[in-house]
Amino acid sequence: MTPQGRLRDKFGRAITDLRVSVTDRCNYKCVYCRTGNEGAQYTELAIEDYLRMVRVFVSLGIEKIRLTGGEPLLRTGLVEMVSELAKMRTAFLHDGTPAEDGLPLDIALTTNGHLLEGLAAPLKDAGLNRVTVSMDAVDPEIFAAITRVPRSYEKVLAGVRKAQEVGLGPVKVNCVLLHGFNDGEIEKFAEFSRREGVIVRFIEFMPLEEDRSWKPETVVRMDELVDRLNAFRPLVELPPHALSETARRFTFDDGVGEIGIIAPVSRPFCRHCSRVRLTSDGKIRTCLFSQSDHDMYGLMLRGGTDAELSAYVRKVVLRKEERHHIGEPDFEKPSRNMVHIGG
Repeated sequence: MTPQGRLRDKFGRAITDLRVSVTDRCNYKCVYCRTGNEGAQYTELAIEDYLRMVRVFVSLGIEKIRLTGGEPLLRTGLVEMVSELAKMRTAFLHDGTPAEDGLPLDIALTTNGHLLEGLAAPLKDAGLNRVTVSMDAVDPEIFAAITRVPRSYEKVLAGVRKAQEVGLGPVKVNCVLLHGFNDGEIEKFAEFSRREGVIVRFIEFMPLEEDRSWKPETVVRMDELVDRLNAFRPLVELPPHALSETARRFTFDDGVGEIGIIAPVSRPFCRHCSRVRLTSDGKIRTCLFSQSDHDMYGLMLRGGTDAELSAYVRKVVLRKEERHHIGEPDFEKPSRNMVHIGG
């Protein structure tokens, strides 16, 4: 632990969440994410290398780790990595008080769910707390058209149910909506949440896809979503778990089901952002929409000590952007696409 206190950016935001991409590979080619022509573009590191970088971040105040990809369930050694993460303890309590032996990390994972049925129990046993499944339709044919993988819906549904069964629930199901493509699934997802006991989170489509085809009119915005859901059944807004929470939370008037709406386009939440990202090739990204990477792994390769790595992380985090600029005249798309950053 350093005497400088927990990690903060120049705007005073405490950085408590780290998203770690453990592979750039994916077994899906979702149409809003990939062109279908390009595969992995960035290398992946040894699990021990990720763990060393994570330990440095934890020593500075990280409390939550989310494992992402690509598709993280493709990664050999993932269960063992979760087991090692589960042994770590935070360097600070939630109120910022330094702690010699703090709290267990909150360990989550985002997956497309295709391999989840077989890995849910081992991951839970290793110490995984929560899982989020990306699932952009509940109609099997539409789902297969999105993923470009036949019979993929049945595999993912089995994975969601297994995760719930072994105690990784309530599972969050993330759906990216596009006008004219899967916006007809909104009410079906509301029914899915109520029937399966999962938290469905709708995400506004962001300009992060490989083919750079994003247009503002493609976005299903929060106001439209709320109107559609209210017409299905009256919504009741729920309080946020934390200021840095990305989703506005709702249930229905009878208390059955939960819907989250993540609206980075129409309702940006940058003011309370607590996140940084580590790419599969060991680069720090301070925002999804950053124009550059910061090579933490390169410093490791050059023999950097943990103290030097800590100082580097602090320096990088001080450069964290105040906000993204989606929809503004000066907006520039990021230097990497979503699939090559980690969600």
